[in-house]
Amino acid sequence: MSTKDLRAIKRHFFAEWNKGKTAALAEIDAIYTPNIVFHDASRDIQGLKDFKQAIGKVFDAFPDYRITVDDIIVEGDKTVTRYTVTGTHKGAYMGIPATNKKVTLSAILIDRFVGGKVVEAWEMGDALGAMQQLGVVPTPGKGK
Repeated sequence: MSTKDLRAIKRHFFAEWNKGKTAALAEIDAIYTPNIVFHDASRDIQGLKDFKQAIGKVFDAFPDYRITVDDIIVEGDKTVTRYTVTGTHKGAYMGIPATNKKVTLSAILIDRFVGGKVVEAWEMGDALGAMQQLGVVPTPGKGK
């Protein structure tokens, strides 16, 4: 696929994602292979079913979860997307009860495509910053 095609796929994906949980999960079916391997800092998720379940939990905790794309870089069969995430913590997430706090964090996602679909992905986000914004982890230099 061309650089332009891969960039368009990613832009469409994030546009659908920002419509909410139902649209995001439907778009995952369209863009990811059934045997997707998704890596982040804390785990590897294998398979579309488990990947969608993990994404569903994120939307359950942050129903207004939205992504603003800052950059998309395409090299060969990979896209690199730098983006900003916002959402309000309305449900339990990773054992943390809802705080109703707004979170904003930066992340980078690398997707590897085969035949127009993502077969493997790597994501790194500012988890520490998110935990500080939720009040779960203290922010150095701020009062107790």
